[in-house]
Amino acid sequence: MKTRAVILAGGEGSRLGVLTDKRAKPAVPFAGKYRIIDFTLSNCVNSGIADVMILTQYRPHSLNEHIGGGRPWDLDRGFTGGVQIYQPYRGRFVTDWYKGTADAITQNLSFVERSDPDIVVVLSGDHIYKMNYEPMIRYHIERQADVTIATLNVTREEATRMGILATEENAGGRVTSFVEKPADPPGTLASMGIYVFGLKMLSTVLQEDARRRDSSHDFGKDVLPRMVDAGQRVFAYPFEGYWVDVGTVDAYWESQMDLLEDPPALDLNDRTWIIHTRSEERPPVVTREGAMIKDSMITDGCIISPGARIERSVLSPGVYVGPRAIIRESVILTDSRIETGAKIERSVLDKVVRVGKNARIGHIERSGEGLGITTVGKNAIIRDKAVVARGDVVEADTVREAEDPRLKEVRS
Repeated sequence: MKTRAVILAGGEGSRLGVLTDKRAKPAVPFAGKYRIIDFTLSNCVNSGIADVMILTQYRPHSLNEHIGGGRPWDLDRGFTGGVQIYQPYRGRFVTDWYKGTADAITQNLSFVERSDPDIVVVLSGDHIYKMNYEPMIRYHIERQADVTIATLNVTREEATRMGILATEENAGGRVTSFVEKPADPPGTLASMGIYVFGLKMLSTVLQEDARRRDSSHDFGKDVLPRMVDAGQRVFAYPFEGYWVDVGTVDAYWESQMDLLEDPPALDLNDRTWIIHTRSEERPPVVTREGAMIKDSMITDGCIISPGARIERSVLSPGVYVGPRAIIRESVILTDSRIETGAKIERSVLDKVVRVGKNARIGHIERSGEGLGITTVGKNAIIRDKAVVARGDVVEADTVREAEDPRLKEVRS
């Protein structure tokens, strides 16, 4: 039986703020050496799916460079599948920017149908999880389903941001209702954005959706609810492992803090389920005398200077931490430089950020003030002694100057 995976990787990820100013959400670095899309790609390979289509749209350049020919995932193949990347194009007919998740596949349906796969697995490129898709495909076939949706139980707060399903208790997981992002969730069984279709059924429902003028051409909003309402065989496949949609800065930060737990919520050292990636050639980590590292992930090429202190943090390749600098509960991306005496707390710094001597990022001046995670965009410069408050945002390519103490006196 031939299976093809289609990964939707065109999301703008606007809720990730400065982290997606220059890249698509699936290309955002994660856990030191990875990109977010590495988890879905690795799931495909580890599940025995070697025929993968990736549909991109928003700022695809870094994603294209990262995936390349697919060699790190053993997907640099030709006649036997491999990875293929497709972007929106303008043609003579109804081709344009993707209007929704269903429309993205509809515009590439001829490519999906090429070589006539039996099963199509529709996936998202911006989730963090480990999952073997093979049992879900068997579940789909055994129940002769028209579509099978991977599901997990979430909190009621999370349910307002997801597609929520109800199932018949005595019908083997058959779905009786599906509502997208309800203000008042009727339950907490949520769609993970993972769908298994037979090729013919996928083609039929997408072509029918494309003809509807009242549709937003989205799986969650349109296609799946209509299939349920029409009495088609829609089934829910239960998943009980770790899964996070890193759609916000808070979720992005929290999911990486989860990796630092003992034991971690998601074990990256599991040799039976390797997360593959394109790694940079960097020298080993250097730690100098007197440096202290606690419950952290430090990637190749980092230099930790004497007296520096790193606690519950993730450092990507090539980060320099100067003498007596302090980094707590933070994520520091590639080639950023933290100078002497700087202090960073509960913050996310994008690539090539420069933090000056004795600067403060994620600073709380008075107890109880300042919520959220501080974010600093790519190539930003934080001058010596400058202060960036907790929850503040420093845009990419900008300079945050140190505050003149005389101005503070005038304001007070």
